[in-house]
Amino acid sequence: MIDDDSPRSRRPRSGSSRSRRRRAPEGKAIETTTNEEYLAGLSSAADLFEGEAPTPQEESHGRRRRRRRRHRPWWKRHKVATGLLVLLLVSVLGVAGAALWVRHALSSISTIHDPFAPLPSRAPYASTQAEDSPVTFLVLGSDSRIDTDDPSQWEVGAQRTDTIMIVQVSGDRENVNVMSIPRDSWVTIPANEVQGEGQAKINAAYSWGGPTLLIQTVELNTGIHIDHFAVANFESFQQLTDELGGVEITLTQPLDLTGKQDPENSSSVLEPGTHVLTGEQALIYARERYTLPNGDFDRIKRQQNWMRAILAAAISRDTLTNPTALAGLISTVKDTVATDEGFSASVMTDLATSMSGVRSRDVAFFQAPVTGTGTSEDGQSIVLLDMPRLNAVAQAFQTDTVTQYVQEHAAELNMLDYDVS
Repeated sequence: MIDDDSPRSRRPRSGSSRSRRRRAPEGKAIETTTNEEYLAGLSSAADLFEGEAPTPQEESHGRRRRRRRRHRPWWKRHKVATGLLVLLLVSVLGVAGAALWVRHALSSISTIHDPFAPLPSRAPYASTQAEDSPVTFLVLGSDSRIDTDDPSQWEVGAQRTDTIMIVQVSGDRENVNVMSIPRDSWVTIPANEVQGEGQAKINAAYSWGGPTLLIQTVELNTGIHIDHFAVANFESFQQLTDELGGVEITLTQPLDLTGKQDPENSSSVLEPGTHVLTGEQALIYARERYTLPNGDFDRIKRQQNWMRAILAAAISRDTLTNPTALAGLISTVKDTVATDEGFSASVMTDLATSMSGVRSRDVAFFQAPVTGTGTSEDGQSIVLLDMPRLNAVAQAFQTDTVTQYVQEHAAELNMLDYDVS
C-alpha cells in the first residue's frame, strides 16, 4: 500500500485529466468564445498547416489526416529550445474541439529516435508530494548539420552543442525551472567511441555520442533523471520572434546591430533603453559576448532573457485567444521543435492543458553553480562546476522542490533578473 503522505517515486506522467489548482491571469478576466466560433477561426487559418482540422467525429474514430513528411536537413527544420516551452503554453486551449485540432496540427512535429533505449543505467525517477510527478527535459542548441530523424547520418565529431538546459515542469504544474549548464563545464563523460571514461567539456558528449551520450553524461554528473529530450538551434528564435511581431528587451548598454560586437565604431547601434527587437536583432543580442563583462556567463543570461521575452509575448498579446495568430504560432513552433518519440502530440497537449495557470513569471531561469574558470591539463579553457552546490540543486530537481530551493537560495544562484541587458 502506498502512503499518501510520503513522496512517491514513479515514472512521470506528462499530463493528467485530474483537477488541480488553477491561477487566472492577475487582474484580468478571461475572455471566452464558443466552440463553434473558435473552430471557425482555426479553420480559416488551416492552410498554414497544409491540411484541415479533423472533426470531433473523425478524431473519435481515429481517422486522422496525416501529411506525408519530407526528410529535410536538420538546420532547415529550425529546432528551437524556447519552442518547447511555448509549445506547452500555446497548446492550452479553452475548448475541447480546438484542443483536438491543435493535437492534429502538432502530430507532424519531427521526432528523434529513442535516445534513452541504449542507456545502460539511469538516474532514479524524481519523487514528489504532488499529485503528479515533475517532468524533466534536456534541451540543447546545436549547430549540427545532420538529420536528427536519420541516425545513419550521425558522424562522430561533426556536431556540437552551444546551449544545454535542464527544464523541469513541477509536479503541481504551477512552475517551470530552467537551469543552463555552461558548454565548457568540465565533467566526467562515460566511455564512448572516442575515448574511455574521462574528463572533458560537457559539449563534447554530444559531439562524440549524440543525444544518448549527452543524456548519460548529464545524469551521471548531476543525478537528475531526464524524461524527455529536445534539440534546438538558436537561429530559429528569429523566426519565432518575428511571428510574434518582435519582443521587448531592455538594454543597459549599446547593441551593435551589424553583429560585429563593436558599438563604438558601428554604423547601426541601438542605444540603452527598452526596445521591441525584430528576430534578426534579437539573435544578434543573444549571440553577443565579447562586449559583456562576464562573457559567456552573460550570454547565457541573454539567451534566457530572450526566452522569457518570447513567452511573455506569446501570452500577453492575445495570441492564445486569436485563432489566426494561434495558428500562425503553432505553424512556426511545430516546424522548430524536435523531441524524443515519447513526447508525442497527445502527451504534449495533455501536459500543456495541465499547465494552464503558468505565466512567464512562473518560469525561473538560472545557471548551474560554478566556482569560476580554469585551464585543463591539455590547455583548454574550461568552466569549473561547484559540485557541492550543484548536488544541492540536483537534489531539489529530484524531489520536486526546485521552486522552493530557488526562492531560498536566490542570492547564491546566478539568477536571471526580469530586466537583463
